[in-house]
Amino acid sequence: MGALKDWLIELGLAAEYASIVGATVATVVLVVAAAAGHLITKHVIVRLVKTAARRTRTTWDDALVEAKVFSRLAHLVPALIIRAAAPVVFAEFPGMASFVTIGTFVYIVIAAMFVIGAALDAVLEIYDTFAVSSRVPIRTFVQVIKIVFYCVGGISILAILLGKSPVVLFSGLGAFMAVLLLIFKDTILGFVAGIQLAGNNMVRPGDWISMPNHGADGDVLEVSLTTVKVQNWDKTISTIPTYALVSESFKNWRGMEESGGRRIKRSVHLDVTSFKFCDQEMVERFKKIEFITEYVKRKLEEISEYNEKTRADVSTLVNGRHMTNVGTFRAYLEAYLRNHPKIHQDMTFLVRQLPPTDRGLPIEIYIFSNDQAWARYEGIQSDIFDHILAVVPLFDLRVFQAPTGADLRALAETATSSAASG
Repeated sequence: MGALKDWLIELGLAAEYASIVGATVATVVLVVAAAAGHLITKHVIVRLVKTAARRTRTTWDDALVEAKVFSRLAHLVPALIIRAAAPVVFAEFPGMASFVTIGTFVYIVIAAMFVIGAALDAVLEIYDTFAVSSRVPIRTFVQVIKIVFYCVGGISILAILLGKSPVVLFSGLGAFMAVLLLIFKDTILGFVAGIQLAGNNMVRPGDWISMPNHGADGDVLEVSLTTVKVQNWDKTISTIPTYALVSESFKNWRGMEESGGRRIKRSVHLDVTSFKFCDQEMVERFKKIEFITEYVKRKLEEISEYNEKTRADVSTLVNGRHMTNVGTFRAYLEAYLRNHPKIHQDMTFLVRQLPPTDRGLPIEIYIFSNDQAWARYEGIQSDIFDHILAVVPLFDLRVFQAPTGADLRALAETATSSAASG
């Protein structure tokens, strides 16, 4: 700068003008050098790094490229060039030198914040490639770290602009704590909830959860600091506050998916007026049903043995023991389901009577299918009850059904016909 100023004075410029012109020329050269440094870094060095990353077998470097970590690092180069040269270029203009230095400091802090944010995004993407990521999600923690870095960066920028030490600003931060708690209430609640969700393994991406209060019933897409995204079965997206999963109840179907079975719990209601003891014709007919042939023979022997032992007068049906069509039907259902290839035989297996109601006697099927896929599960359940409803009449039973308009109309027509013929 001294040589440039002397040269300009030799050309006939006054000393004060020579300083201004020299500083202007040096500023232009500095801007050109900073721009050249940025272009070389971004279009040459960064491209070489990206090419090298694509050729390697590792995935972490690809994640850094996709997160634009190297591209954002390139923004630091012109700021560092200007920061290094500013004291020399503006040696005779201390005010301008201070202004440029402060501006470059602020720019460097902002660029560093973006670099750190991109690096954390890359860390999250790399972590998601490991199997443990599905069990222990860290998105919430990464977002908290980002917020901490952004807060530190913001305070650092404020300290640079005010010419104060960041330590002084940090020490005075307690006075604004109440305001910060109010502003970041959801973030703080989400952070605490995220720790609880991760620590207790309550929910993670890929889980099927149901939360009717928030209109959510589907797969968890993302667990973030403030929200949990759920893709419902109708392909809509529900967004739930993270802390709601801790403060409210929800159902997680992960246990069902990991168990290997899916519950079928449904009843068929039988008309109690169709229940009766089995006569000889019914017994012979039931013996021909393959699933219960051995059951009928064994039951007959058991009943005969009991009646002989107690010397019951079986000429009257109320005495001794006798087979019933509803009991035989229940035995058939159990045998049928035991032989069904889609029923999980090692999980809870019940065919039971529930208390009678004004809609008849419920026979409940409480079993588990060995196929958990929703569509196939519904098909298995429907096929089972198609069969059950079809075989009910073969046991001289009737399924209970409330009278419909057609039933009442037929009854009225019958009554009218009877009256007319009378």
